[in-house]
Amino acid sequence: MRGPSPGSKGLPRELSVGAVAARSGVAVSTLHFYEAEGLIAGHRTASNHRRYGRDVLRRIAVIRVAQRAGIPLKEIAAALGSLPASRTPNAQDWARLAARWKDDLDDRIARLARLRDQMATCIGCGCLSIRDCPLRNPFDALGAGGAGARILDPQPDDGSGRA
Repeated sequence: MRGPSPGSKGLPRELSVGAVAARSGVAVSTLHFYEAEGLIAGHRTASNHRRYGRDVLRRIAVIRVAQRAGIPLKEIAAALGSLPASRTPNAQDWARLAARWKDDLDDRIARLARLRDQMATCIGCGCLSIRDCPLRNPFDALGAGGAGARILDPQPDDGSGRA
């Protein structure tokens, strides 16, 4: 590690991957993944050791909070890409990122609330196969294919309403 920067109270200017992992609570493999996905950046020293600026700790915190909120990594990467490189994200940055994600989160919350409310009726009947089941067969999409056991077909559900 490089020596302390002026005014940093003896803290190193750059951190090893192990130090970042220890301080952020994120596994080294996760840090490598984040870097490969463009979420964080580091560099290699002349002796081929990975080093990160101290700003990466706040960026990792932003990533983890966004992930917990269900924000896809591609959206997190795009949002972090809008921030100045090698600068610790600040409160204004976080406010801008949170506002960027708010509508999507509100939409997902509303969809989950509708799903939760619809589940009560399906749990009540327990069949999950009735013609108008809003969870398993919305708008009777399976009926368009005629008779048969398509629900038992081993093909994965692609989200189109066909099993």
